[in-house]
Amino acid sequence: MPIAIIGGGLAGCECALALARAGVASTVFECKPAVFSPAHVSPNLAELVCSNSLRSDEPVTAVGLLKVEMAELGSAVIAVARETAVPAGKALAVDRELFSAAMTARIEAEPLVTLVRREVMDLSDPALGGFEAVVVAAGPLASDRLVASLGEAIGGESLYFYDAIAPIVATDSVDMEQAFWASRWQEGEGDYLNCPLDEAQYKAFLAALLGARKVPSREFEKELHFEGCLPIEAMAERGERTLTFGPMKPVGLTDPRTGRRPYAVVQLRPENAERSTMNLVGFQTKLAYGEQERVFRLIPALHAAQFTRLGSIHRNTFVNAPKVLGERLELVARPGVYLAGQITGVEGYVESAACGLWLGVQLGARLGRGVEMSPPPRETALGALLHHLRTPAKKFQPSNVNFGLTPPLEERMKKANRKMAYPERARKAWGEWRDYS
Repeated sequence: MPIAIIGGGLAGCECALALARAGVASTVFECKPAVFSPAHVSPNLAELVCSNSLRSDEPVTAVGLLKVEMAELGSAVIAVARETAVPAGKALAVDRELFSAAMTARIEAEPLVTLVRREVMDLSDPALGGFEAVVVAAGPLASDRLVASLGEAIGGESLYFYDAIAPIVATDSVDMEQAFWASRWQEGEGDYLNCPLDEAQYKAFLAALLGARKVPSREFEKELHFEGCLPIEAMAERGERTLTFGPMKPVGLTDPRTGRRPYAVVQLRPENAERSTMNLVGFQTKLAYGEQERVFRLIPALHAAQFTRLGSIHRNTFVNAPKVLGERLELVARPGVYLAGQITGVEGYVESAACGLWLGVQLGARLGRGVEMSPPPRETALGALLHHLRTPAKKFQPSNVNFGLTPPLEERMKKANRKMAYPERARKAWGEWRDYS
């Protein structure tokens, strides 16, 4: 019998296509276009609602290594991301509209995947009857009713945090006399449009940012932010120079107008190959819309900026994975129901897709070949990420993939050597696991 997948995001699409490669049919239930979450605007699947970057593409980084491992497992997300990539220095960034359209086309063209445009309200929905298993890949913005149903199934162990998305501006509205193209530490025209500020301009911007009106939280919700995606104004509250050591750091950049490093820099990253729109890197925010336009136009190069999308704040739901999920991402309290993607407690586009991919691979092996696959070893990027979901914590929090999730290196060595030692150890462990699998 086929598998039901609730949600056509990155994890849901990866899971469905991995199952299809194993000869297992699935039905993907997607609520759009009848119902949109507060952050979604496109009817296409695998919509990227925050940044258009899949972060570092260097295999010596944990997320770069995770991409390599995913590609070797047949990841559709990584393949399509490379097909729709836009310049982003050492990062892998995509044209989000082309990416989403291409992922939708893959799902629609796959004979073993049935796409049903219908909202699944809860785990007892009659539409889920007759399936071998149910995968909840509804993402961190799952509907209130589905979250409530999931909460009932796991005994109320669901958690939440807030996530914010950054604004996008039209490139032709940027004052190019006060901006320059460059990538950090690289000469010549780079992949980022840099908007420099001197000390006085930075302090004026900071004062306006700290005094700007924010969108209030709902009374019944305690405000919790994921540390790796703090709103720009929340970072600013930590100290006068916090931003200059964070998203506005000027290191590795030289302003061609002065021949010197600026006091602070706002980097803009292309949203598409034509560079017609740009994302304010690290400027996720919960400021009120009018305040965003007022404050961000204090950045000299953005004084006349036209915003094609303003930043916003939304609630992201995830479960206490170590308590409610088994090793194979199956609900302990509800056998036959699996979770995939960000709702499990992984954080980030790549990590969410990797989670869905792994679930599809292991379910496909079991149902298609009668083989039980063990998770990759913890020394690998994927194995470390999955291990995070099985590690009890007093206060479980979502995590991006990082080498801190892997076991410590056995030998003490210099920092520069550790940078290579982690990926080298991971590749060896991955190869041995693949041979065994």
